[in-house]
Amino acid sequence: MTSKFNKKNDFTTGNIPQKLVQFMLPILGALILQAMYGAVDIMIVGKFGTTAGISGVSTGGNIVNLVIFAISGLSMGITVLIARYLGEQHAERIGKLVGGTVCFFSIVSLVLTVLLPVFARPLAILMKAPEEALDLTVTYIRICGGGIFFVIAYNVISGIFRGLGDSVMPLVFVAIACVVNILGDLLFVAVFHMNVAGAALATILAQAVSVVLSLLIIRKKKLPFTIKKNDFSLNSEVKKFVRIGAPISFQGILTDFSFLALCAFINNLGLDASSGYGVASKIGAFIMLVPSSLMQSMASFVSQNVGAGREDRATQAMFTGMGIGCTIGVFIALLSFFHGSVLASFFSNDSAVIARAWEYMRGFSSEAVVTSILFSFMGYFNGHAQTAFVMMQGIAQTFLVRLPVSWFMSIQPDASLTMIGLAAPTATVFGILINSIFFVQCKRRAASVKIK
Repeated sequence: MTSKFNKKNDFTTGNIPQKLVQFMLPILGALILQAMYGAVDIMIVGKFGTTAGISGVSTGGNIVNLVIFAISGLSMGITVLIARYLGEQHAERIGKLVGGTVCFFSIVSLVLTVLLPVFARPLAILMKAPEEALDLTVTYIRICGGGIFFVIAYNVISGIFRGLGDSVMPLVFVAIACVVNILGDLLFVAVFHMNVAGAALATILAQAVSVVLSLLIIRKKKLPFTIKKNDFSLNSEVKKFVRIGAPISFQGILTDFSFLALCAFINNLGLDASSGYGVASKIGAFIMLVPSSLMQSMASFVSQNVGAGREDRATQAMFTGMGIGCTIGVFIALLSFFHGSVLASFFSNDSAVIARAWEYMRGFSSEAVVTSILFSFMGYFNGHAQTAFVMMQGIAQTFLVRLPVSWFMSIQPDASLTMIGLAAPTATVFGILINSIFFVQCKRRAASVKIK
């Protein structure tokens, strides 16, 4: 590694809040732009397409997002390992890890490219897509499934750079994709009136352009590791990152599954409720950006310090992240609770859809605060490779709280989307309790080991 790289991306020394924020801001920027994919799709389809099209993009997007969450979880294993190797001063092991990563995800991409288009209709039916939006949902899944390679490639490349302590390059990659996506949506949906098909084509085209340009940029960028031909194989590093990433992936799948189930519950309430939830879920994606950026930042930050034996800095980083997230979250929660109709109006002209979206947001809005605490905990434990625990607490949240509460609220007479929306923050508070107990136990075990 060059000294310049060490100084800029070394999290084991220096001011923790300053370094955490500097690393987090580009990740937040990248997540904001990434969220604009779905938001722009919904917005332009809502303005130039149909109400059924909003439901089709929302339901189909939720299914595609399930795949993305799974891939992002696996790539977190790569991020944690790379950061750990840097903290341990073993950068020479990164080349083999990256080579194995390329081979593994190439196989995964090939399998998904076949499965998603083939099972698009059964998935849409399973999601209880409204009859008016069923074919549109199938179209969205098939087009995105056919180009899933580029979606996976982007997430893997970004995971590698975050592990290296570089959060700027993923921001550059997604900025490129966001511009292409907006232009594509305007062309295919607003000009050619392709509705859902146009939105899906724009999304995949944007990801393809981003991946191609990112590879060209990487070729000219000086990296702190070298990679050889024989590194490109399903080597021993694959098993390591899968062991770390698989629980994160599974936990992400469960979380997204709960929202898929929630989408299915709400789809039973009619087209306005389905489309309103589709709009609200896009607003919710923006609400979750700060907590998500905290979790991703925390994993890299903590892992480097664990590798360097700086447990004190890892703990301080976690509490710093909680403070930052909650401070910002309060303002976001108040905005979405009191002015949710204004936010929803950016995505649809239909007054009924706007009203239903705001109805859901009033219940969901507190998630902006409590998730910042939960995700800081999760990033801390991911950085320690305690991913099995992260998975188990995710299972507990999903099956003990989020799904039962949302289902129960959805079957009430004149079911309120506000009460259904409360299922998410309720589950999050339950998760905070579990994580707090585990954190205290870990600290006590560490203290007893030192005494001995």
